Amino acid sequence: MSDALVEVPLREIAHGRTGDKGDRSNVSVIPYAPDAYAYIDEQVTVDQMRDAFAHRGVGRVSRYDLPLLGAFNFVLDDVLQGGVNGSLNLDGHGKSLSFLALSVTVKVPETVVENARQARESDRGE
Repeated sequence: MSDALVEVPLREIAHGRTGDKGDRSNVSVIPYAPDAYAYIDEQVTVDQMRDAFAHRGVGRVSRYDLPLLGAFNFVLDDVLQGGVNGSLNLDGHGKSLSFLALSVTVKVPETVVENARQARESDRGE
């Protein structure tokens, strides 16, 4: 396998979790394998997340790096269209927003993608 850079959606090298409070959502991005952390750190920015959620009227976006956990947390204000009690949105909690965040693309060596695949398989017991 070469170390040529390939462009992949973030979901190929990381998974995510989403939480909410009112009209604010937090989206965690967690690399499957440690070698992906540096690429996400360098490439996945507040501006990219703002662009990914622009159609939902996102306000302020903050990024928190969690290197000891090997993860990132993005806090998105005004993204839930009023939140659970104030929105007719089918996903007022925003639980599916991590899937949108994981559609952001990154350029990584092929080995990073392979290591992520192996980590996913290992987690499933394959």
